[in-house]
Amino acid sequence: MSSSARNQAGPRHGAAPSASSRRRRAGLALARAGLGAGLLALPGCGTVSNALGSIAGSSGPAEGQPGYVRGFLGGAVADEPRAALVARDVLSAGGTAGDAAVAAGFALAVTLPSRAGLGGGGACLIYTHSRNEVEAVLFPPQPAPTGGDRPAAVPMTARGLFLLYTRNPGRPFEELLVPAEQLARFGTSTSRALAADLATVAGPLLADPGARAVFAGLSGVLREGETLTQPDLATTLATLRTAGVGDLYQGGLARRIEDGARRIGARLTVEALRPALPGTAKPVQFRVGNDVLAFLPPPADGGLAAAASFQALQAGQPVEAAARRGLAVSAAWRASGVNASGVNASGVNASGANAGGATPEALLANPPASGSLPALPASTSLVTLDRDGNAVSCAFTMNNLFGTGRVMPQLGFLAAAAPGQGRVQPPLLAATLAYNAPMKAFRYAGAGSGQEGAGLAVALPAARHLLGRSDLATAIASLPQPGRANAIGCTAYMPGDPGQCAAATDPRGAGLAVAGQQ
Repeated sequence: MSSSARNQAGPRHGAAPSASSRRRRAGLALARAGLGAGLLALPGCGTVSNALGSIAGSSGPAEGQPGYVRGFLGGAVADEPRAALVARDVLSAGGTAGDAAVAAGFALAVTLPSRAGLGGGGACLIYTHSRNEVEAVLFPPQPAPTGGDRPAAVPMTARGLFLLYTRNPGRPFEELLVPAEQLARFGTSTSRALAADLATVAGPLLADPGARAVFAGLSGVLREGETLTQPDLATTLATLRTAGVGDLYQGGLARRIEDGARRIGARLTVEALRPALPGTAKPVQFRVGNDVLAFLPPPADGGLAAAASFQALQAGQPVEAAARRGLAVSAAWRASGVNASGVNASGVNASGANAGGATPEALLANPPASGSLPALPASTSLVTLDRDGNAVSCAFTMNNLFGTGRVMPQLGFLAAAAPGQGRVQPPLLAATLAYNAPMKAFRYAGAGSGQEGAGLAVALPAARHLLGRSDLATAIASLPQPGRANAIGCTAYMPGDPGQCAAATDPRGAGLAVAGQQ
């Protein structure tokens, strides 16, 4: 649609596509995604005003270009700085919070492939202001056929991010893939976050020739500041942009995955890829004062752990006791019959009960006295907010640092480790969103990582911020190890006074938070 055909949005920001045109655009793209007809580093806080500089120029940028939006942009937070900047640019181009999260998710697949990638998956919460509701979009890496010396999961990120996009689209989906494709093709500086992960698994990772070709630096693995270039991944992203994400599951890319999996000791077939679909679900939610607080539902049981920890903190329990309660609830959920590894094979049925008959509500109402989980894999998170009060919080995983440690030949992305095989456990994917239903307004969004600390990383900042005990940055900085948190909060709600909105990332990490005016 041309610029002249769009409704003008007012002086604070540029033109935006109408709701009907966004829905039409998303609907036309569904078939290309292969989703089927039934599925319609800088630590601390930062502001966006100084970071953008004078991108606009004397005549101002065109619609869809960074800097097109004027006034309050919203905010973006991620564990890797370039992903946060990609999200910021999408917001400044007039994109929704969902658009920004999708673009940042694909960017993380390039800039932080240790924890997010096309071979992995994740889970997101999205608050849509026009519908005044929160939905969960679930796409954890799913089990694959057994066999091979390095079992790989069915990749879910591409389809999951596309489903997230359809919930509230603004910019064309293809446009949101461009920043990741460019970062992969032309190279990006290795961030402190990625450099730390590379140093952790340097020996095993470089044992794979494909991984060595990507991640080897001047001496050993890439170090902070060295250039990371991924031409094969760029080509794969370009194919997703031009052919649609469905090609990864039932087209030419799917056939190349099947062939490449055999070469890296895994077993992924087109028959396993084709039916692997993400899903939407109602979040676990309850009232906190005048607000509704929503958490990721199982199989993303980190949300269940976060909900249990939040309730304990709300009741005045110490932080350590709240952390134990969250882990006990998640452990009980898994022990009662759910495998927590995927939307289609998780044991979750239409009633919300798992294979053992338990429900999240029942476990939260009567939490077990104790319980523990085995060693859990790494994850990463991001949060976005746009000027209209739409928000997204996401957690991503490869089910292990760098997944299987092997790169798909000629495709350029790492295969995620298959959940439930050997010692590989699903992570605690944890995120939350708070909104005020009568006001139709956003209040808070947070997401966490840090193995067994992910649930508390979501619960503690949310409790301290929403219950009025501390500001956002202080709340996040108070997290005990190993939790890491990202969050955006608006004490005066959005839409509302944007001057009361803040974004923060954990100061012990290497992420970036940007929020404010342009």
